[in-house]
Amino acid sequence: MALKRFLVLLLLCGGASSPAAAQEREGPRRLRNDINRLLDAERFERGFWGVHVLDVESGRTLYARNAGKSFVPASNAKLYSTAAALDLLGPDYRFETRVYIDGVVDEDGALQGNVIVRGGADPTLGGHYLADSGDWDEDIDALAVFRAWADSLRAAGVRRIAGDVIGDDDVIDDIPLGANWAWDDETWYYSAQLGGLTFHDNVIHLYVNGQSPGMPAALSWEPLNTGYVQVVNRTRTTEAGTRLNERYRRLRGGNIVEVSVTLPPGASELEEITVENPTAYTVYVFREALLASGIAVAGDPVDADDLSIKPSYETPAYRLVATHRSAPLPDVAAMVNKPSQNLYADLIMKMIGAALPQEDSDLAPGSAAMGLQTAMGTFARAGVDTSAIRLVDGSGLSRLNLIAPEMTTSLLSFMWTHPNERVRDAFYDSLPVAGESGSLKRRMRQGAAAGNMRGKTGTLTFASSLSGYVRAQSGRMLAFSIMSNHHIRGSGDVRRAQDAIVERLAQFE
Repeated sequence: MALKRFLVLLLLCGGASSPAAAQEREGPRRLRNDINRLLDAERFERGFWGVHVLDVESGRTLYARNAGKSFVPASNAKLYSTAAALDLLGPDYRFETRVYIDGVVDEDGALQGNVIVRGGADPTLGGHYLADSGDWDEDIDALAVFRAWADSLRAAGVRRIAGDVIGDDDVIDDIPLGANWAWDDETWYYSAQLGGLTFHDNVIHLYVNGQSPGMPAALSWEPLNTGYVQVVNRTRTTEAGTRLNERYRRLRGGNIVEVSVTLPPGASELEEITVENPTAYTVYVFREALLASGIAVAGDPVDADDLSIKPSYETPAYRLVATHRSAPLPDVAAMVNKPSQNLYADLIMKMIGAALPQEDSDLAPGSAAMGLQTAMGTFARAGVDTSAIRLVDGSGLSRLNLIAPEMTTSLLSFMWTHPNERVRDAFYDSLPVAGESGSLKRRMRQGAAAGNMRGKTGTLTFASSLSGYVRAQSGRMLAFSIMSNHHIRGSGDVRRAQDAIVERLAQFE
């Protein structure tokens, strides 16, 4: 009699044999089998996969493989940087750069003193990235901000500057590169130096144009063919029909750029080459722009770090003449995540440490370490095990970063349900869209994931990640993190597997 009552109760409660329960088991089972077939392929046998798929609304795990293991995340670390910035600094935050003068302007319009540019670690000052698409646009007028400052100086009566043009980068620390960044990346834009005063993405745009066979190529660069860099032309124009061969090198510790490109007649090449000391670069080009605008400058471009006495902005001797404010933080976050811009991500993390230093910490305000310590508060609220996560930079360029896939889905889930709707929307909107924008523009152009999935890519040699959101066919929002390390078959196979998993998630019922 007791057994009969138990069976009746089981049926009334929708027991394990009910059609609904069977369907509930069958969908995830098929999903697991399909993903396993992709990841167990022979070409991936020497590498490691970490995957976690979460139904954001229910909190239910739909798939897990090595989900709690640590992986080098590459640029998936930018999810953490932008999430923490939006959560802690807020969507109204803007970076500010201020221009001061410290002397008297005489009746002839001569400033008997200096012009000082006080940096606010604005990564976008004179930058070339678009927030809506993540595209890089070489036609952006990077010098517009300097011309605006020249107008402000003229409005203050300045026609000539007797002193120097000084750059102050003390808002953050002076460490120019992230921990464990590769020395042989220093020439390239993705390893641009960090500084509290940044301009033009801390690079020059170097143009190489093929001439007559046997002759050197013609070289020019922006901004202004600036004399801040010395370009050594070792190029050669080859015969028509030959292939372009690129070779660039900026000598370490300076601004001598060797160009050894070979290319056919009429061919052209554009490369972004980093500069040494972004602060000196900024004020050097600003001085050139002032001269071009008709304001004479007798003094030199100077890094405030070389001064024996630092500027004291609170004293009456210093007069504010211009303030430049960046676009709001949601736009800057989009410039980080869509094109995967390292410089912007690392400056954001350092500014978290400058704006919100931990009082009980012995870390330097404005350092990456302080920014990350402060950001741990966001990660902890997201349910991330902060005792197990390892982050040393904001961009993911370092191989000392270690993240588990389930940490990332916890962060994604937290941001999807963030109590501030503007923060939630800003984070979601900052991510590239499959087949449409940013680093996902050429991936998943067709199928259920196209225009549906938003996520963040991550690529280093032997490390590839893809994490984000995709709405399943059932209408449920899924958060996923797919990380691979040590695959030696090339990133193409890994990316195709990642895309196939995301497409399968988009079709999940």
